[in-house]
Amino acid sequence: MTSNRRSKNITEGVARAPNRSMYYALGYETDDFKKPMIGVANGHSTITPCNSGLQKLADAAVAGIEEAGGNAQIFGTPTISDGMAMGTEGMKYSLVSREVIADCIETCVGGQWLDGVLVIGGCDKNMPGGMMGILRANAPAIYVYGGTILPGHYKGQDLNIVSVFEAVGQFSAGKMSEEDFCQIERRAIPGSGSCGGMYTANTMSSAFEALGMSLPSSSTMANPHDEIVVSAKTAARVLIDAVKANRRPRDIVTRESIENAIAVVMAIGGSTNAVLHFLAIAHAAEVPWSIDDFERVRRKVPVLCDLKPSGKYLAVDLHKAGGIPQVMKVLLRAGLLHGDCMTITGKTIAESLADVSDSPRTDQDVIRSIANPMYREGHLAILRGNLAPDGAVAKITGLKNPKIIGPARVFDDEQSAMEAIMARQIKDGDVMVLRYLGPKGAPGMPEMLAPTSALVGQGLGETVGLVTDGRFSGGTWGMVVGHVAPEAFAGGAIALVQEGDSITIDAHTLNLQLNISAEQLAQRRAHWKAPAPRYTRGVLAKFAKNASSASTGAVLDRDE
Repeated sequence: MTSNRRSKNITEGVARAPNRSMYYALGYETDDFKKPMIGVANGHSTITPCNSGLQKLADAAVAGIEEAGGNAQIFGTPTISDGMAMGTEGMKYSLVSREVIADCIETCVGGQWLDGVLVIGGCDKNMPGGMMGILRANAPAIYVYGGTILPGHYKGQDLNIVSVFEAVGQFSAGKMSEEDFCQIERRAIPGSGSCGGMYTANTMSSAFEALGMSLPSSSTMANPHDEIVVSAKTAARVLIDAVKANRRPRDIVTRESIENAIAVVMAIGGSTNAVLHFLAIAHAAEVPWSIDDFERVRRKVPVLCDLKPSGKYLAVDLHKAGGIPQVMKVLLRAGLLHGDCMTITGKTIAESLADVSDSPRTDQDVIRSIANPMYREGHLAILRGNLAPDGAVAKITGLKNPKIIGPARVFDDEQSAMEAIMARQIKDGDVMVLRYLGPKGAPGMPEMLAPTSALVGQGLGETVGLVTDGRFSGGTWGMVVGHVAPEAFAGGAIALVQEGDSITIDAHTLNLQLNISAEQLAQRRAHWKAPAPRYTRGVLAKFAKNASSASTGAVLDRDE
């Protein structure tokens, strides 16, 4: 028996000699093959400020892995800058990049038989793409967020990326001088880090901390600050411990931990994109989670934080006020978190929060107490009606007028809609309909930050509705409804809206309605024909062909 086992080991060793030879070329010694091989998925890129500061985190992670007794295997993941692509054809590649990033991580972890993976990302799609890849591979893993940006400054005001988009509307409306406009453009982004409000990147990083897949307090650190480098190195050591304990992502990412993450998204006033991305993350984890679960969580979790885009403060202010651990402790004390959920550190949520104060500090007003929230219920609502029988997503808090009934102004692309806004053709009470912008139709479900910000800049953010089968930036606010499903390209009712039709958006009743009879709607549907695909080759064509509905996360590996 012993002889047979020895013979088998020798045979396997001989068979793996070519594999080892490749590692010897990289400087490995014989003893290195006894150490865990840890992938470092490095999103560093000079494409965008969000990712330009990631290399120092990758270097720290490599040092931490090696000091903890592992071997670091570095590979790259791509990024698309949403801020740079916004309003252009390039924005169609943003959601596509989520899938590309997930594929990169799954491919490298599986292809190289890595024992664990540390993922470093900054810009919006780095976050869900990284987590989806982690969950598909299901090797021990940890997410390291690249950190938020510091605010820019001009005339005593803090600036961020949305300041620029809103300045476009103000300048076009004659409410801002050219000098102020140019200064805001130049000063809004002062250095490295992801967009500074509670936009998509900061929303998803906060959610990953609540999910248990990132270190406590790491999700709101600023990229230029030294503490984030220390945190990255600590994350590497925690990952080595997780490898030794065989603590895997799907042990951590459960239905209960996803509910924790969404509770935090509601409490911080996070991005609408969290709905789309967590549907995809749950799918990757094979956890049952539907669009209706967001509404269930929304009704019981208040908004606790006064953060941009609709509030006053930035992520750096949230960090100073106690960060996500303080928000989570308030929710835990109120019975709104599952404290027994495991985290990557090996501690439960309750154990991780044991030393955090039960109540927010009184010397700050970024985080409210449970007795004095910004809003009694969450802000990300699922609307339905004959315009969105499969659901649509809206931010419904902070609106002076939560209901609008108005004539439809119909646009089949973002560019013509933007032209109408800039030409001052959109008036109070109008409901803009931007369609054929869904996962299949655009394709790629681009964000509509340029039109929504231009409306806000012109003073129409509260009085004009906007409905789309596309997405919104985390920086969007106002009377806007996105992710309309089914989308226009799939024959959804949004494709049947005609110029001047009456549309109702009602945040109180969660209703999105085209005010025509069922008979009229049926007649229009009978005459509707699907348009030809906008792309027939390449990555956009592949995405259009395979993407699921927004109501199921716009993923590419789902049978519908």
